[in-house]
Amino acid sequence: METRLAALLVQYRHWFMVLSLLVTAGVATGAKNLWFESDYRIFFAADNPQLLAHERIQNEFTRSDNISFILSPGNGDVFTRENLAAIEWLTAEGWQIPRSIRVDSITNFQHTRAAGDELQVSDLVKDAMHLSDADVAARRTAALTEPMLVNLLLSAKGDVTAVNVRLEMPGHQKGPNTATPEVMAYARELEQRFQAQHPQFKVYLMGMVPVNQSFNELAQRDSKTLVPIMFGIVVVLLVLFLRSFSATAVTVVVIAGSIALALGFMGWIGYHLNQVSVSSPTIILTLAISESVHLLLTYLQGLGQGQSRVAAMEESLRVNLAPIFFTNLTTAIGFAGLNYSDSPPFSEMGNIAAAGVMGTGFLVFTLLPGLMMLLPVKIKPGMGEEAHWKIVDRICEFALAKRRPLFWGSLAVVAVTASFIPRNDLNDDTVEYFGKGTEMRTALDYVEQHLTGIDSIAYELDSGEANGISNPEFLKKVEAFAAWFKSQPEVVHVSSFTEVIKRLNRNMNGDDPAFYRIPDNRDLASQYILLYELSLPQGLDVNDMVSFDKSALRLNASVQNLKSKELIALEDRAQTWLKTNAPELASPGSSVSVMFAHIGQRNIDSMMNGAFTSIVLISLAMILSLRSFKFGLISIIPNLLPVAVAFGLWGMFVGEVNMAVAAVFNVSSGIVIDDTIHFLSKYLRARRHDGLSPADSIRYSYATTGSALFVNTAVLVLGFLVLTVSDFTVNSSLGLMTALCIGVALVFDLLFLPGLLLRVDRISSNLSLESSKP
Repeated sequence: METRLAALLVQYRHWFMVLSLLVTAGVATGAKNLWFESDYRIFFAADNPQLLAHERIQNEFTRSDNISFILSPGNGDVFTRENLAAIEWLTAEGWQIPRSIRVDSITNFQHTRAAGDELQVSDLVKDAMHLSDADVAARRTAALTEPMLVNLLLSAKGDVTAVNVRLEMPGHQKGPNTATPEVMAYARELEQRFQAQHPQFKVYLMGMVPVNQSFNELAQRDSKTLVPIMFGIVVVLLVLFLRSFSATAVTVVVIAGSIALALGFMGWIGYHLNQVSVSSPTIILTLAISESVHLLLTYLQGLGQGQSRVAAMEESLRVNLAPIFFTNLTTAIGFAGLNYSDSPPFSEMGNIAAAGVMGTGFLVFTLLPGLMMLLPVKIKPGMGEEAHWKIVDRICEFALAKRRPLFWGSLAVVAVTASFIPRNDLNDDTVEYFGKGTEMRTALDYVEQHLTGIDSIAYELDSGEANGISNPEFLKKVEAFAAWFKSQPEVVHVSSFTEVIKRLNRNMNGDDPAFYRIPDNRDLASQYILLYELSLPQGLDVNDMVSFDKSALRLNASVQNLKSKELIALEDRAQTWLKTNAPELASPGSSVSVMFAHIGQRNIDSMMNGAFTSIVLISLAMILSLRSFKFGLISIIPNLLPVAVAFGLWGMFVGEVNMAVAAVFNVSSGIVIDDTIHFLSKYLRARRHDGLSPADSIRYSYATTGSALFVNTAVLVLGFLVLTVSDFTVNSSLGLMTALCIGVALVFDLLFLPGLLLRVDRISSNLSLESSKP
């Protein structure tokens, strides 16, 4: 069958070339529909329970989308006239940011005090440059003793503060996100104006909108750097290995066509580019080389042996058609296993890579033969032989001579390294999604060290009735829950409207500290709240903490940077407290931090299901490819063991598995088996068709595939290592771990597989390693 297909592909190569170019051009037009998506919501399915809980709070209260200007004065004291005036100016200008709906700072904090029977509410700082020293000292005391400010908008030392701008950002939408870049452009321009006028401040930008924009910018930066870097590496390696300009040029065309097909596929089915899927072209690029090299090397060797172009290409296709087809199939199956991921970007990347890999196979069979036969090739005796490295023969003889110690030694290495797998802990840290040195990581680290927590958990505590927030019993339970949170070592700050009510109660009782508590009378509490609301300026209402019908309060706990398991554990403790002490208030804690914590934890379970399915399907593909149930199953062994070694080494030296590393098994399982398919297909060909002994069949496999395996592995490893330069650590972790799996797999294919083959092929222990040829 391979012979007939090879002849047809060569005979009608011109038609196949035209077909491949038309298909590629047609599919590639879908790329016009692509855009970069920066919304953090893309990491979550529409029915994700944590996302739904987060959106409920966002819809009930003032949205938490924000930009925070973190201000650090050079003199280490926020409370000077000059510094307070600068904060006052930035607070006023913050209202001009597009989509701003609320601005909070220490200067416009609504300070309350009683004047007789009246409640007076005013900005804590107004017209700062005209304040006396005594006025400034009074403001300092008021601010540093205000629970609603300290460790949220103001550091406990008074040396760092924040101006927080709330924004009404559009929800997840189809089409380019223009709101985030627009808002960030204005905010950065405002930051520059502020620093030009007040150079004594160091300014950091953080918040949900800067985080989204950072995701977007990292994705675009990766798309502009990773693919060009890899293209350069590829061209150099191909020139050095193939030593043919035509062969190198054809491979580059196949690579470009494969990427065009993948990007067009993305556009046509409605995918968009994001921080994860942007790495797909680099992955496809590396995989496209592998299949091209095998076909081209056999073709060049045929020409060097005196064959005509037609005969050489037919032979190359005949020998490589099945291995290439099945390597593409198994690789696509591995990537398709990412559809089990609970995070859409990973399933999308899997589908894109799978489509790109199958597109590569299509181009290798339809475009490459005709194009290669059209281009001039300087034919010389032994052409292509220089690509066979003599060291491969020495490795082969070493693997055969030392097959027993290599076999058992490999298993010992697996046993030792795999023992460290349990040390791997799935424990995402969203801060570490940003590489050290990036603008956002620097801002997050600074805020963590000097101001407040960068993770949070929010709760909607419902009284069960309209205007129920005035009920003292309800308020006391909310206050008890807030007190419990404050007692937790991970918690930096707790925001609750009960703090406002306690302050109002104190104000209206002559500022007697004994009255800093929840009022016992419901009507009194209701009057305090009404007085307070009527005194607030426009834009600084209570809707950030109180629901519209006053039936529920929002409690927000800011916590120090926690890894996912620790954050989930804290929220679980909170749920236990609620069920025990206030079951009627029980509600799920939510925030972007909680969402990412849960998605990381669930991803490992879903990826294990995907890995199991991939293994089963890949095993079936291998059985079909090798036409042997026995060899199909044993082919999985030298590919599972390297993954075990890689995860063991990861546990030994790193120990933490994030969302990306959890997906590595699916990514690598389809890739690492490619070398095994080529090695085993040549081995079985020598055994079945040429009648060679097992030892000589192994020698044949080494001779026909060994050098290509080295080059393909080098390209794949380098390609995935290119991902490690990404400042988005999800991509860099994926690249590093996959490169490790691929590199270890080559060692097992060359040193462990020969011993395994000799054993399963029922060769006696005293097998002669001499040539079976007379």
